[in-house]
Amino acid sequence: MLLSLLVIIPFFSGIFSFFSFRFQKNIPRWIALIGMGLTLLTVFKIWFFEDSCTYQMQSYPHSSYQLIFPWISSLGIEFHISVDGFSIVMLFLTSFLGIIAILCSWNEIKKNEGFFYLNIMLVLTGTIGIFIAFDLFLFFFFWEIILIPMYFLISLWGQEKENKKICINIANKFFIYAQTSGLIMLASILLLVLNYYKNNNILTFNYDLLLLKPVDQNIEYIIMLGFFLAFIIKMPIVPFHGWLMDFHEKSPYCGAIDIIGTLLKTAPYGLLRYNKMFFPHATEQFAPIAIFLGLFSMFYGAWIAFSQVNIKRLIAYSSISHMGLMLIAIYGGNEISFQGLIIQMLSNSISTSALFILSGQIYKYLKTQDISKMGGLWTNVYWIPGFSLFFALSNLGIPGTGNFIGEFLILFGIFKKHPLISIVATISIVFSSIYSLNMIRKIYYGVSKKSFPTFFLNIKEFWISIVLIFALIFLGFIPQKILNISFESIHFIYNFSKRMY
Repeated sequence: MLLSLLVIIPFFSGIFSFFSFRFQKNIPRWIALIGMGLTLLTVFKIWFFEDSCTYQMQSYPHSSYQLIFPWISSLGIEFHISVDGFSIVMLFLTSFLGIIAILCSWNEIKKNEGFFYLNIMLVLTGTIGIFIAFDLFLFFFFWEIILIPMYFLISLWGQEKENKKICINIANKFFIYAQTSGLIMLASILLLVLNYYKNNNILTFNYDLLLLKPVDQNIEYIIMLGFFLAFIIKMPIVPFHGWLMDFHEKSPYCGAIDIIGTLLKTAPYGLLRYNKMFFPHATEQFAPIAIFLGLFSMFYGAWIAFSQVNIKRLIAYSSISHMGLMLIAIYGGNEISFQGLIIQMLSNSISTSALFILSGQIYKYLKTQDISKMGGLWTNVYWIPGFSLFFALSNLGIPGTGNFIGEFLILFGIFKKHPLISIVATISIVFSSIYSLNMIRKIYYGVSKKSFPTFFLNIKEFWISIVLIFALIFLGFIPQKILNISFESIHFIYNFSKRMY
């Protein structure tokens, strides 16, 4: 029953963290950390020690292991979870960054620690569930369950301590966007299921069964568009990006790690897993529009990032730019670009999370996120400037880091089919170097706007940054390890969608 432990461990770790706060305020963080550590070990055991999975099924070509229990049998709903190479890579990322998020919040959360770690673990549980759910109702369940804990994280622990109403308004804004995404998702799932029922007289939400029969072409485009809108709102892609900047600006930076690192990556995962598989004809027809939205998001995110004076908003806009590249990889590329997408998702999550960690350290000492009030910090701060420069260069795709490998594979894959689009996308990447290096110049070089005390990077954040640096270097020099894990899954997704044309 190892697969079930992937959601059982983080869920009950959150519950125990909540109730353990009554005994000692430091216990919740230890329970959460141990819970995510056990979750990561479970992922390793499932993938690298296959013989131990005695209760899982190995009957479908695209999945390594599956676990199926009846849930709501009258409606054809099952507790159906499964892992393949694609999902296992995302589970590694979620568990790894979950541990980082807990460590970052170790000494930062001073109130309601039990409830805080409950919400963190619920977000991680929902994210893990999205990556392993192979029943569409179960997928929707995990997709929606994340909303409530994320609402509490921003409304109760937002950085706007003087005016909590601002944090509540931002949390409401996020909830409205996310709930809209969820409602569109639910309507699309129901249309897909009812279409299958109409043609086969079988009511089921089973992912594998729904794949067996193509969707009626007269409604395929409508259902595909519903899934697409639901995913790009969560991604987010312009013009559905309005919630992201405010959310990141006011969120505790440990919570931002979960958003950037894992939650946003559920959208490209869904586009590849669902849109490419269920709706190949409609996806092919819609590809020019999706590619245009991706290119526009790349340029828009880069241009607006350059004009930002708030460091967190700048990082958020850079994420929008990178999400545009991922969207192009899904709709404009081939199998090579899909592999590049995997590396890019991992590398972008790590580098962006690292920048949020370092920005949190700067805010901790300077009590401001305003870049215009900084300057000349290189002589007043130890380690943070060097780390920031590395992660900024990684974010713009410097060779030797995973971002470079991801962007290269994506652009190379796109070039084989759409050379002009690849060239334009490459030009937009140049803009990322402008806003990244401009951020470094304004914060760490030049003349200080005011005198700052000399301070050192917290020892915990120091070692976290070192681990993240090695992770990016590993992806930059040995990406084949990750590509080997995900190869069969990506190969199956690509060939299955092509076979349906």
